[in-house]
Amino acid sequence: MADTVAEPAQAPAAVRHAEEVMGTVFSFDVRGGEPLAVQTALREAVAELHRVNEVFSTYRDDSQVSRLARGELTVAECDPEVAEVLELGARAERSSDGWFSLRYEGRLDPTGIVKGWAVERAARRMALAGATGVSVNGGGDVQLLGVPGPQRPWRVGVSDPLRPGGLAAVVSAAGVAELAVATSGTAERGAHIVDPRTGRSAVTDLVAVTVVAPTVTWADCWATAAFAMGSREGLAWLESLPDVEALLITAGDEVRCTGGLAARLG
Repeated sequence: MADTVAEPAQAPAAVRHAEEVMGTVFSFDVRGGEPLAVQTALREAVAELHRVNEVFSTYRDDSQVSRLARGELTVAECDPEVAEVLELGARAERSSDGWFSLRYEGRLDPTGIVKGWAVERAARRMALAGATGVSVNGGGDVQLLGVPGPQRPWRVGVSDPLRPGGLAAVVSAAGVAELAVATSGTAERGAHIVDPRTGRSAVTDLVAVTVVAPTVTWADCWATAAFAMGSREGLAWLESLPDVEALLITAGDEVRCTGGLAARLG
């Protein structure tokens, strides 16, 4: 879980909005841009999140993904976004040697990629509308674009899974135009990450994996895959990925980090 850290009052006026969708809360913090264009883009982004939920929810029997899983639809008969998400998920499966999975207990389930993908799409919609600083937080998975104000980078607090209310780290987006922070673990949703070897919930020594990368679509996937691997294999794999840093916390309260993470803290 992550939260955008509040900036001082000197920062440009912010447009903020929170929307309940996909079983969580999506929080928008948007800076700069022409007010009418930003408000219009915000309404469109929120409407799109609800449409994505209608298409991809595995809890709705009438969603396209549920019907696809039952064989009632083909991918070609679904909205184009379904093919896009399934292709991204297939790439994640290949890149992680199968540790990221589009299936749960033998059934099609793209949940592990949809939220991050939706967060990133919403953030980019706001930037295209002219916003100079964008933070979109979907249930703790955050996409940051631009800056919240002159000489003021976005900063994101990473919750400590073993100390409710505490922070394990604060990530800074200083010096980059885009940055994402995504966490996978058991603190918020219990055992929900699949072990692809068994098709059932992963049992590892980890309680949380936080990944820092340019885009939240991939940060979310990599955090999920690394959690399923466990701390040793997960850390080694994350170290091998370009432009990726990570913080891993074990059930024994051991903190493990990739070599370059320190440069992103502050």
